[in-house]
Amino acid sequence: MAPPLLLLLLASGAAACPLPCVCQNLSESLSTLCAHRGLLFVPPNVDRRTVELRLADNFIQALGPPDFRNMTGLVDLTLSRNAITRIGARAFGDLESLRSLHLDGNRLVELGTGSLRGPVNLQHLILSGNQLGRIAPGAFDDFLDSLEDLDLSYNNLRQVPWAGIGAMPALHTLNLDHNLIDALPPGAFAQLSQLSRLDLTSNRLATLAPDPLFSRGRDAEASPAPLVLSFSGNPLHCNCELLWLRRLARPDDLETCASPPGLAGRYFWAVPEGEFSCEPPLIARHTQRLWVLEGQRATLRCRALGDPAPTMHWVGPDDRLVGNSSRARAFPNGTLEIGVTGAGDAGGYTCIATNPAGEATARVELRVLALPHGGNTSAEGGHPGPSDIAASARTAAEGEGTLESEPAVQVTEVTATSGLVSWGPGRPADPVWMFQIQYNSSEDETLIYRIVPASSHHFLLKHLVPGADYDLCLLALSPAAGPSDLTATRLLGCAHFSTLPATPLCHALQAHVLGGTLTVAVGGVLVAALLVFTVALLVRGRGAGNGRLPLKLSHVQSQTNGGPSPTPKTHPPRSPPPRPQRSCSLDLGDAGCYGYARRLGGAWARRSHSVHGGLLGAGCRGVGGSSERLEESVV
Repeated sequence: MAPPLLLLLLASGAAACPLPCVCQNLSESLSTLCAHRGLLFVPPNVDRRTVELRLADNFIQALGPPDFRNMTGLVDLTLSRNAITRIGARAFGDLESLRSLHLDGNRLVELGTGSLRGPVNLQHLILSGNQLGRIAPGAFDDFLDSLEDLDLSYNNLRQVPWAGIGAMPALHTLNLDHNLIDALPPGAFAQLSQLSRLDLTSNRLATLAPDPLFSRGRDAEASPAPLVLSFSGNPLHCNCELLWLRRLARPDDLETCASPPGLAGRYFWAVPEGEFSCEPPLIARHTQRLWVLEGQRATLRCRALGDPAPTMHWVGPDDRLVGNSSRARAFPNGTLEIGVTGAGDAGGYTCIATNPAGEATARVELRVLALPHGGNTSAEGGHPGPSDIAASARTAAEGEGTLESEPAVQVTEVTATSGLVSWGPGRPADPVWMFQIQYNSSEDETLIYRIVPASSHHFLLKHLVPGADYDLCLLALSPAAGPSDLTATRLLGCAHFSTLPATPLCHALQAHVLGGTLTVAVGGVLVAALLVFTVALLVRGRGAGNGRLPLKLSHVQSQTNGGPSPTPKTHPPRSPPPRPQRSCSLDLGDAGCYGYARRLGGAWARRSHSVHGGLLGAGCRGVGGSSERLEESVV
């Protein structure tokens, strides 16, 4: 019976090892080697007694609870260089003996609270080379007391769970290099007494808060273990905030300053301590005086300069620090916003800017104009309470008021820059001493208020933004019951409207330009034609007055008394004698020549009597008045 039993045991042992893997049984510990096997998932038939499981360099994409179920003896798990993008909740829930977990070189983007639950004795956690952008605050809670080595390098982390890391008393090595960390909370490493290596290389740290951890190494006797600190590759701002670090002489490190400009590029440890300086705050501009109507929003602004950037605070009229509340909000840039102002908000506010080099202050005066309170304003010593218009509008919008009987608010006759708001008289039983219109546009979130007398039911909004969407609400303000009571407000209705887009001026301008161009062109043509015609008349007139043609005599015969006709003698041609130059004068009345004005007047007269420009009158005629002479005189 022995040989069959042995074969049965060998067969059962062979079946426990996955086919692509190699299983080794060394010294009562089973190792399953499945690296470089092209696996797409964790083999389901891995021996649950495995102590070492290597699944590196495969194509596993996700991990879930069934993959490592009942593997309570697993000590070393390697999942490096896979394609893991997701780890299910309690995927390692049964690995209570796990000491080392390698998840480097994967594609993890986020670690949830339950992603690493289970390995309560984990000592080495390697998560480098992933794409981690977020780690939940409680992701490391199960192994805070046992973890000794944490590697989060080469990720996309801006924040890490500092509270959890600061509560790891056994932590020896912490690698946070090559991330996007830009700030360290003060005292983040104060409790890490066993930390011997801290790597913050190549992050975005401009400054480091003082921490007793960094002073280790100067006094080897006082510190349990010397600290190896690396923070090169950060854009350090070398001012007085880093003076404490400069006093920790570490000449072997090669950190450099990135700012201010005078120290940029210089070795951090080579800069003298006297050059690590700061600039005290200087308030560059602030609101000096602000007047608002009761119930409106008040925004107080204060801007300060300094190195490092100052921290801004506000002190109210009651000499108390103004913090964020339901009515007021202080922004880090120095802006204080009071949502609904009341009479008690009036007074002097103080803006305080502080940094390690000093502080600066500026005073801002806020005046709140109280709304009229009907017949109750004559009470002596009474101050009207705040008009909580925003709260009333919100209450009415939530349905606490009855709006069914209220008239609707309409916006008509909307143009690009104006709109007519109309509303009904409302309920006669409710006295109204004024209306308030609130509106804002999609182009500007600033809420605009308009006060309208109670006798009016129309209001024309002007100076609107063309092509913008507007939300408008109408509120009715009623007298308060007493001087100290709140002003009663009712939401009458709201409306939404859009202004027309701006009319492009280029079309009208183009039409005007085109019409003007045509007018100028036609006028230019007419003027040019008139000038050409005048010049032609002048030229022809000068030719008629100065160049007279000689008479042509042909077939001249003399009468004889029956004798033969004498043979005409041939005379050599003679050049005509030079014509004497005569000056023509209008005063002499010379009929044989034209003056300039007379010739021009005659030309216009002849032009008016002849369609073809022929001459009907004769000028400078001879005594005979022959047709030949008339033809000569043609101008």
